[in-house]
Amino acid sequence: MNIVIREAVESDSELIFSFICELAKYEKLENEVSATADIIRDSLFNKRQAEAIIAEADGEPAGFALYFHNFSTFKGKACLYLEDIFVKENLRGEGIGKRLFEKLISIAAERDCDRFDWSVLDWNTPSKEFYKSLGAVEMSDWRIFRLTKDRY
Repeated sequence: MNIVIREAVESDSELIFSFICELAKYEKLENEVSATADIIRDSLFNKRQAEAIIAEADGEPAGFALYFHNFSTFKGKACLYLEDIFVKENLRGEGIGKRLFEKLISIAAERDCDRFDWSVLDWNTPSKEFYKSLGAVEMSDWRIFRLTKDRY
């Protein structure tokens, strides 16, 4: 299998949105999706609020990762934050997720990021095991808090 990882371009907006919908279904969060392909296009390619990479296997779309920068005040440096990563179910176990992570790690290194963070749902044991196989460490002493737009 020939795996290629490339930067997303504006014409990938529909594809990225379709991957987001597939991810939401996998995570049993379909009712949470309010994005559209147009919103994704505007956010990634006009406002540049985030970036994405696309995985292709034998020339066909296989997965994606969407990321952005945050900042460590303690280190005084930018960090990379992975918002979502997804590989099509029938292609999992083929090294595509690992290749996406390798690309993200190289982006973090090129940009002199101090760290590379992401979150995972508690029940998602296959993903947690995959992340640990990459050398990632679970930050069990941190908890995520959130304020949604309707609260501010």
